[in-house]
Order: sequence, then structure tokens, then C-alpha cells
Amino acid sequence: MSRKHTIIKGTFILTMTGFATRFMGFFYRIFLSHTFGEEGVGLYQLVFPIYALCFSLTCAGIELALSRCIAARMTQGKHKEARELLYTSLFLTVTVSIVVTLVLQEFAVSISEVFLHEPRCADLLVILSYAFPFASIHSCICGYYFGLKQTKIPAISQFVEQTARILSVYLLYLYGLRHGIRFGVSIAVAGIIAGEIVSSIFCLRALLGKSILAALSRFHFRGGLKHSRELLTLSLPLTASRILLNLLQSIEAVSIPVRLQSYGMSLAESLSTYGVLTGMALPCILFPSAITNSVSTMLLPTVAEIQALNHRQELAALVRKVTYSCIFLGSVCCVGLLSFGQWIGSILFHSPMAGDYIITLAWMCPFLYTNNTLISMINGIGKTQLSFCINSSSLGIRIISVFLLIPLWGIKGYLWGLLASQVCIFLFCLAYLQYYLRKDA
Repeated sequence: MSRKHTIIKGTFILTMTGFATRFMGFFYRIFLSHTFGEEGVGLYQLVFPIYALCFSLTCAGIELALSRCIAARMTQGKHKEARELLYTSLFLTVTVSIVVTLVLQEFAVSISEVFLHEPRCADLLVILSYAFPFASIHSCICGYYFGLKQTKIPAISQFVEQTARILSVYLLYLYGLRHGIRFGVSIAVAGIIAGEIVSSIFCLRALLGKSILAALSRFHFRGGLKHSRELLTLSLPLTASRILLNLLQSIEAVSIPVRLQSYGMSLAESLSTYGVLTGMALPCILFPSAITNSVSTMLLPTVAEIQALNHRQELAALVRKVTYSCIFLGSVCCVGLLSFGQWIGSILFHSPMAGDYIITLAWMCPFLYTNNTLISMINGIGKTQLSFCINSSSLGIRIISVFLLIPLWGIKGYLWGLLASQVCIFLFCLAYLQYYLRKDA
């Protein structure tokens, strides 16, 4: 009963926060599209593959490793070591983040011209680089609280980050209007930094109170080195996997505008199409996934616990309930988006193109929402390499659609490639889970 209560409570908190931040982000995207236009949103979205790649390099792997280590220490009653692990992870991630910041600033022009194929992104990358040290602090402290199975601080920090990001951009925009200054989409990138700064300060205050410097001064260098080896041993494989996946995603993202030009579009048209897809249509499709993402977060430790107890019947029942529920949610969303997708695109985003993409992508919903939970359950039974292979295969299908289908059918070819990749994940995950539950039964 306690386990169920923890899952329900954690899922509820994360879901409510996820809905709140996505709701805010939904209207934030509308504001960006109205203020900077489709091409401006396209430029803004183009730097996100670099953001995701640098985030994976600096703190994504160590956050998961820290969460696992903290959970183990708390089970053993080693509270002091748990706190030392957190301080060590902060030291490691902030150090790496500072290096990444300097490297990104040094090579921003080259990355923009060679990798992103858009020189105008250079200034955006320089601005973006300042976010990573603060993102590392935020990520590590959230990993610490997840290890404690406490979702309150991570959930509130997520809300604080989104609020600070949107409010800072809006205030800068109003300042520009009043003083006759025309800001470009760079202020949206600056909003990312504002969100990370405020959320990291909130997390530090929640963790350490007002005596932040005094608490950090208690860090012991020798103990830090001991914990560094442990954290790096666990985090490096996770980091390598995340980096590889993000590299594939980055190749996919930056290649879409280039292949659209091969289809016959101009540079401005290709950026507008890319901006509409990634900045308007996809966020709309992903909006309800706040529920399934929260369930996925709580499912992983639950499945691991059931597996350790060897309760196959309970695990089979959990798989069925979660799968049916997610398919039902996805089907309802699919019908809703098919019915109102054109209205959302034309009225809310002022982009009929966005409405067309929403209607096409709506068919993904039953598979997309279910896949998050299926992958989480596969990770929960310890098959992380398998989930990596599944995700890599899905990205492979999408990349093939970028290079082969876009030049033939335009962005529609990529949309159908997205659908095919989600269907493949769905079928493969279900097939493996059925195999796993039947063997040795």
C-alpha cells in the first residue's frame, strides 16, 4: 500500500506540474510565433539540438547515477554519504559545464556554419552557453531528490524555471517596445538562461537554506575523489548512450531544413517549415504526454521492485493496465486533434500549416504516449541496452525519412517517417515484454 501511495502521489505531483508548465509553454509558443514569425521560431528551434547534446554531456548521465546512489545510501541509513555524493556531483558537473561553455563560445561560428548550416545561430549559441553551469546545479539537486523519492522540489523547480523563462522574455519584449528597441529571437534564448539561474537558486535554497556557502565549505576533497570514481563509473555509460542518441537527434534536426531545400524550398521557407513543425505542431501533440511522462518516472523503480520480488503475475497485470490506459488516452487525443487540429493551427498559432501538421501527427498519439511507459518498464527490468537499441532504431527510421523521403515528398515524408518509427517502437516493446513475461513462467 505504501508503494502504491508513493507512486500515485509522485505521479500526481509531476503530472500537475507537467500540465502547468506545458500549458504555459503552449501559450509561450504562440507568443513567440506572433512576435518573431515562423522563420524566427525556426532559428530558435535550430539551436536546441546543440543544447540537448551539451546537456547530455554535462549532467544527464550523472543525474541518473546520482539518483541511484542516493537511493542505495538512504536504504543503508548513510545520510552523510548521500549528501557527500550530491556535493561531489555538483563539483563534477559544474566543472565540466564551465569547460563546455568555453568550448561552445570558442567554436560557435564553426558549429553554426558547418553543423547547423545557419550562420545566424552563432550569436544564439554564445548566449545559450551560459545556461549550462546553472542547469548542472538544477539537474543534480533534482537527481538527489528523486533518489530520496521526493518529487516536490523537482516539480516546483520545473514550474519556477518555466515561469522565469517566460516572464523574463516577456519583460524584455515590453522593455524593447517602450524604448523603441527591436529585439530578435535571441531574447528567447536569454530566457533559457534566466530560467536555469532562478531554478538553480531555488534548488540550492531548498536544499541548504540560507547557509549555502557554509554548507558547501564542508565538502571534503578526499571523500569527493572517492565518490567521483563511483559516480563516473555509473554515469559514463549512461552519458555515452545519451550523447549518441542526441547526436542522432541533432543530425536529424539540422538536416531537415537542408533536405527541404533539396525538395525545392528557399532557406526562409525551409526554416519556417521547420519552425512550424518543431515549435508549434509537435509541442501541441506532446502536450498530453505530461501524464505518461510522470507515470514513466514512477514506473521504473516500481517495476524494478516487482522484478526483484519475482512477482510475474503482478508485473503482467501492471503492463496490461498501463498499456490499455495509455492507448485509450492516445486514442482520445487523436480524435480531438483530428477534429480541432486545423482550428488550433489557424486560430491560436495563425498558421494553417501548423494545423495540417497537427492533423497528420495526430495518428501518432496512441503509440507515442504508450511508448514512454513501455520503454520505462523495459528499463525497470534492467534491459537498458535494449531500450537504447530500440530508441536508436527509431531514430534511424526518422533519419532515413529525412534523407530519402523529404527530397521526394517534402515535410510530409518526414511526418510519415515519424509515425512509422513510433509504430515500430510500440510493436517491438510489446513483443519483448510478452516474451519476458512468458519465459520461465
